[in-house]
Amino acid sequence: MDNISLQDKMRGSIAGCFLGSAMGAPVEHLNTYQKIEEKYGFLTEFVPYGIPFPGYENLFFVAGTTEDGVERQKLMIAAIAKKGGRVTADDVKQSWVENMNPLAPGTISLDFEGQLKMMAESGLPGADIGKYCDYAGLNSFARACHPIGLINAGNVETAKQDILEVGQLYQTSNSRGLKWACVTGVAIAAATKPGATMDSVLGAIYDNCDPDIVLPELDLHLKGTRNITDIRDLRVYYDDFYDLKGVTFCCAQANEVVTKGVTIFQMVKGNVKDACIAGANLGRDTDCCAAVAAGISGALTGTGDIPKEWFEVVDYACSVNKFTASRRKVIDYADDIYYAFQKRIKKEKEYLMLMKNA
Repeated sequence: MDNISLQDKMRGSIAGCFLGSAMGAPVEHLNTYQKIEEKYGFLTEFVPYGIPFPGYENLFFVAGTTEDGVERQKLMIAAIAKKGGRVTADDVKQSWVENMNPLAPGTISLDFEGQLKMMAESGLPGADIGKYCDYAGLNSFARACHPIGLINAGNVETAKQDILEVGQLYQTSNSRGLKWACVTGVAIAAATKPGATMDSVLGAIYDNCDPDIVLPELDLHLKGTRNITDIRDLRVYYDDFYDLKGVTFCCAQANEVVTKGVTIFQMVKGNVKDACIAGANLGRDTDCCAAVAAGISGALTGTGDIPKEWFEVVDYACSVNKFTASRRKVIDYADDIYYAFQKRIKKEKEYLMLMKNA
């Protein structure tokens, strides 16, 4: 895969996340894959949707509309573009204050995003905000941290450092949620390396992620699913493992979402289109699983597998979305990260040249 440029890998990763989000969002509220099949059959395209919860009855979104995880990414990307490189929790916190659409919380974003913004506006340090989060295992950051992995392209060590730093906006640094977020960030940083392969990406996860909480669970399912080639079989496999109930956001725990995302990545061998479709038909937190799987896949294989018309559908949906932080094309967000990465590399080269002659 040496012929895929870094810019195209960044475009593939952000596109995978945005497109996976948009395909999975209409069916995440159906919870089970049986209900998805009953309503849509096998989902292979974007569909319009509403939100079937009290208070949301008047909300209706056109096909291709993304959800809360993409809003988090847009705010992270704005911070990265402004900084021209790696960002801190405070950098992203300031982006919330400057760029979050006040209409987003309670519509395409969750209500607690508005609470986070109020804490940011109060002057609370970014790294302290996550201490007030009630959801230590939630996938809020684990399914959205792609930009942090990308601005650290090729460097899994700094990717992990920045995941644990920026992620403190949502959870504490020792939380389960951030330990699983490291999987997403490390995988994406590893996938962008020249010559990266599916095996090298998985190897980077094993070498750099939590050996006590993360790796035993992930290893169990990577081995248990390595001979599965069809999403219909993969979702039956997971029936025996993930059925958490009785807690808030029971389907959106980071361990479940990231594990499913990584095993989909393994199953589709980095094909972004197939990862989006697999995640959307998996059941439970479909949009997040698709975003993780397709985002990692795109960081490895770029945009080559993505239908052109998919970009057009999601770009149009974004252009008419009055709740989103910004209404730009998918590719533009990825290019913001790429150009910021180029600025970062230029600064680092200048520093190395300076110190070389010291």
